[in-house]
Amino acid sequence: MTRAETEAQQRRWRELVDERLPAAAAAHPGWPVSQNHCFARILLDNACGGPWRESVAPPAWANMPPERLDLALSLGEAVLEGRQDLAALNHRSLLWRRKRRAAAPPERLQGEDFCLRRWRLSDDEPFAALCADPEVMRFFPAPKSARESQTEARALARRFDEDGFGPWVVEAPEGFCGFVGCWRPARPLPLGGLLGQETSLVEIGWRLAWPAWGRGFAVRGARLALADAFSRCALSEVVAYTAAVNAPSLRVMERLGMSEVGGFDHPGLPEGHELRPHRLYRLTAADFPAGGGAGGAGLE
Repeated sequence: MTRAETEAQQRRWRELVDERLPAAAAAHPGWPVSQNHCFARILLDNACGGPWRESVAPPAWANMPPERLDLALSLGEAVLEGRQDLAALNHRSLLWRRKRRAAAPPERLQGEDFCLRRWRLSDDEPFAALCADPEVMRFFPAPKSARESQTEARALARRFDEDGFGPWVVEAPEGFCGFVGCWRPARPLPLGGLLGQETSLVEIGWRLAWPAWGRGFAVRGARLALADAFSRCALSEVVAYTAAVNAPSLRVMERLGMSEVGGFDHPGLPEGHELRPHRLYRLTAADFPAGGGAGGAGLE
């Protein structure tokens, strides 16, 4: 970026936070803030994935990397156009700054024709059937035994107590359909070279019984889970990865708006295994539309 381009970007920023957003606040009495420094805090924090002063020296308008300032500008324009929820962005900023506490996980997240809910002991049997299905598990090294499935179900359920978020059970009118949600990887993965860091990673994933395929539960359920994780839990980003040959899951990642980062070899699989090459995707909170779980979604 040339000096003239940088100066033009900085002028757009000052106009946005000093003039345009405060002026628009008069017509939006429901906005949580109305002053320029508050708009700047919200947009800069969300562009940085945390309190902006932790990574940028003040004044932010002069020292923010151009790509981050451009993201902050884009978020501000989206607020003005009604494509981003300023209250949700503010809530996330205040959670990062420890000015608010994240609410306890709800018992369920409601979709149009399904819900995401917490785990029950009665889920053991249908989950074991899902994990024993060769078609469902075709991109895993092998199907799981009933005992292995039960152990996994208990571990998935505990995630909510450990982290405040986790993989939700997908329930349709006919009952248990699988799971979708976020969790912290249990196995260290060689992702630092792709992401620039390896700690505090949160992944999103899904596993659905084949009768539930083709009904959009993976995409719609993931959007519900992401809306909760990015708003209530103030996660700054999530990643997703799968075997390079797993075209269905790669399509879900793309439909969620995730960006491909690169490839890596999964350390849990031996050299030469067809599932060892993996693809990594990521999605930042700033790139996920506030209210992205819309479409009949709500907390109960």
